[in-house]
Amino acid sequence: MAERALYLWNNDHIENLIRQNSKAILPIIFPALEKNGRNHWNQVVQSLTVNVRKIFADTDPELFEECLRQFQEKEAKAEEFKTKQEATWKRLEEIAATKAASSEAVLVPHAIPTLTSSS
Repeated sequence: MAERALYLWNNDHIENLIRQNSKAILPIIFPALEKNGRNHWNQVVQSLTVNVRKIFADTDPELFEECLRQFQEKEAKAEEFKTKQEATWKRLEEIAATKAASSEAVLVPHAIPTLTSSS
């Protein structure tokens, strides 16, 4: 499905529409383009994705760079959140393990950040 959709982007008429509306289109599809270009299992999809990215990069380099910067910031924040979440779970497991031998209830100190916290 992704391959067929990306083939549409090679159509001259579609490409002209992309160029005319890149400011509206690129911020919406940029994350999917980045993920497809990096991680898609199908080499043809990766190649077609690179072609679509090139159309946008050539059409409006400043907009493309801004979208890339925003994507990288969101990725870094997501990675930071994941790291904090893993540390929280590890700490909870350690607390539970120390209390497991006794019949004492496991109380979690307030110092541990909540799992839904994004800070």
